[in-house]
Amino acid sequence: MDSRQKKLTRRGLLKAAGTIAVTAAAVRLKAAPTEPSFAGEPAESKLPPLKLGLVTYNLAKDWDIDSIIKNAGEAKFEAVELRTTHAHGVEVSLSSDQRKEVRARFQNSPVALASLGSTFEFHSADPTELRKNIEGAKEYAGLAADVGAKGIKVRPNGLPNGVPEEETLKRIGSSLAEVGSKASEHGIEVRLEVHGQGTSRLPNVRKILDYAAHPNVFVCWNSNQTDVEDGGLEANFQLVKDKIHFVHMRDLFLEEYPFRKLLRLLRDSGYKGYCCAEIPESNDPLRVMKYYRGLFLAYQDLL
Repeated sequence: MDSRQKKLTRRGLLKAAGTIAVTAAAVRLKAAPTEPSFAGEPAESKLPPLKLGLVTYNLAKDWDIDSIIKNAGEAKFEAVELRTTHAHGVEVSLSSDQRKEVRARFQNSPVALASLGSTFEFHSADPTELRKNIEGAKEYAGLAADVGAKGIKVRPNGLPNGVPEEETLKRIGSSLAEVGSKASEHGIEVRLEVHGQGTSRLPNVRKILDYAAHPNVFVCWNSNQTDVEDGGLEANFQLVKDKIHFVHMRDLFLEEYPFRKLLRLLRDSGYKGYCCAEIPESNDPLRVMKYYRGLFLAYQDLL
């Protein structure tokens, strides 16, 4: 082989090696996981992000409806749950015209009225007190229908002393069935907040649901610390995941609660409802809300 042939051979080998290197780099680049985006758009993920809302307790307790819509819209919160007794004044005392006005204000805004948050509770062993709460919740469901909400939040608030636990759980369940039946006539869901000493344990919530045995009774997941007891978050989530139609969340920076895992469980379960921030008051509420939304989206990008 003469010198000219040797040079041609070496050039061919180098060209081939270069082609292989470029191809390998392209394959590695294609196989590499998508990096998070820092240009203002969330990174691509397998599932669409969950929807964010606000519970007016306590951050927005002093806001009127116009302020709620304005601030929630500016912070890009998609929905609200209006808590009873707060400054916005959405109560059963509203006239028919006032109810229509509330409905129209939300319908003509980017913020959905997802829920009304009551304090009606069904654990009391006092028949008079229990009946008062049942009838009050029924009336509240009518209010929800008139103002355009999709559901009402109710709750248990503990296990009364001196009363067998199972008896209390059964009482709560049967009360929910009665309220759920009436609310269904209005097209309104009844959402049981996971709440109260003893009644916030998910195995007890599951028993309450079983005693209610009603298709219009659902769960409002409340992000309590008791969620990590009784076998842990995933086990408790599985107990009620088919009934979760609303979610309350505390401050997402709280390290004692596995919020990222909760968001993953919700997304994997196909949850389509709202996750609503139920957080303390602030002197700078809009800034807090914007940071909350940022962390809410960032957690999901990391799933």
